Order: sequence, then C-alpha cells, then structure tokens
Amino acid sequence: MSAATATATAPAAVADARIPLRGHLRHTGALIRRNLLWIKQDPESMFDALLMPVIFTLLFVFVFGGSIGQALGGGQHGYVQYVIPGMIAMMSMSLSQGVGTGFSQDFNSGVMDRFRSLPIGRGSVLFAKIAVELARMLFATTVLMIVAVLVGFDINHWGGLFAAVGLASVFASSIMWVFLTLGVTLKNAQSVQAMGFLVLFPLQFGSSIFAPTNSMPGWLQAFTDYNPLSTLADAARGLMVGGPVAHDLWVTLGWSVAITAVAGPYAIHKFRTKS
Repeated sequence: MSAATATATAPAAVADARIPLRGHLRHTGALIRRNLLWIKQDPESMFDALLMPVIFTLLFVFVFGGSIGQALGGGQHGYVQYVIPGMIAMMSMSLSQGVGTGFSQDFNSGVMDRFRSLPIGRGSVLFAKIAVELARMLFATTVLMIVAVLVGFDINHWGGLFAAVGLASVFASSIMWVFLTLGVTLKNAQSVQAMGFLVLFPLQFGSSIFAPTNSMPGWLQAFTDYNPLSTLADAARGLMVGGPVAHDLWVTLGWSVAITAVAGPYAIHKFRTKS
C-alpha cells in the first residue's frame, strides 16, 4: 500500500469507528433510497430480473421437461415440481452478479470516490448495495412463481415456499459479498461479468438444480454433494414439495456463514483501501 493510500485509509477507519450504529443505519437507508431512485430512472436495469425467470422456466420446462420428467417418472408435470425450487436457487446466484458489475461501474464513474469523501460509514455503501440487490432477487422470485403456477407448479406448502425464499436470500446475500469483492478489485464491469460467468456456470450446471445427480460420474457427484447450489436447491425442494430438509438446510446455512465471514470483511477492507 502506498503512503498516500495509507494516509487516506487511516482517517476513514477512524471515521467509521466514530459513527454509531444508528448513524450507520441512517446512512444505509439513505443509500438504499438513492439506489432505488436510480433504478426508477433506469427501469431497463430490471429487465434481467423480469425476463430471466420467464425465459429459463419456459426453456427448461418445455424443452427438457418431457425427457427429464419421464426419467423422474412424473412426466412434464413432475419435472415442473422438481425444477422450480431449483430455479429459486439459481435466481439467488445469477442475480447476485449484478451487485458486482454495478459496484464496478460506480467506481469507474467516480460515484464511489464521492461516497468515500463523505463522513459516512464505509460498510453502509456495501450493505445498501446488497439490500437493493436482494429486493431485485425477491422481485425475480415473484415473477418466477407466477410463471411456475401458469406452467403447472402446485403450491401446497406456503410456509415452505416462504422458508425456501428466505433461505435463498440468506445464501444470495453471502454470495453478493464475493461479487462486491470482485467489483472493487477488478478493473471494469466486463471483467467482473466474465469472472462471474466462470464461477456461476460450473456451480449451476454441476448441481441438482436442473436434473438429479445420480446419473453423473462419481467424481462429479462428489462435487455436487457439497455444491452450495445443490444443497440450496434440495433444501428448497424439501420445503416446497416435501422430502428431507435438515441436512441440506444446515449445509447451506454453513456455506452462507462461512462465505460471509471471509468475503464480507475483505470486501469492506478493499473498499476502504482502494486507491
């Protein structure tokens, strides 16, 4: 770290320490409002949250639903019951990437330099980003469930549905810290998007989101067994449709806590020290 960066970082850390919890909450609320107003001015930024659940649901149900559903023994209707809880897990991961690209764009446009010059908690900037991205994820999940009902999904356990969405939100918030770290360390939004794709692609398709894992090679099954997207999808499936929940629930929560504990402080540190 250069002398200039160290000099700039020390007052920031001291300022953060002097701001009470109530002040951090007030700053976070103001920044959430700022981010929501930005979305209102740029509604196209919600297109991914609106269209992704529609396109993926229709694609997998009507293109792959017949063959995979037949293998599951329930036809297309059976596959709908299988894949929709997995799609909730997919939404939690896919939309989390947006927080990193948006963060990188704010840095390159100078917005973050302005924030860091203000007497506000540095963590408040990141927490506000996560809160707004979680709101986008909940919007996408609502769209997903509307489409799911239209293609034949049976909502028999409303409590399980809300519990599954809550679990997905917890996991999504942990993954957002990873993408915030990428957003503050990589040079531009394109780099964040490319790195995010390299992370998302194997985790999503090397999981139980879209198909059971029992036909996969043994080495891949070993990966999918502890892939957090598999455990999240299986936990959501158990909560919404029925089946074992406890093991997958605790593994998913364990992943969420571990990722947040590592990536959260590191993202805040990199934000404070970025020159």
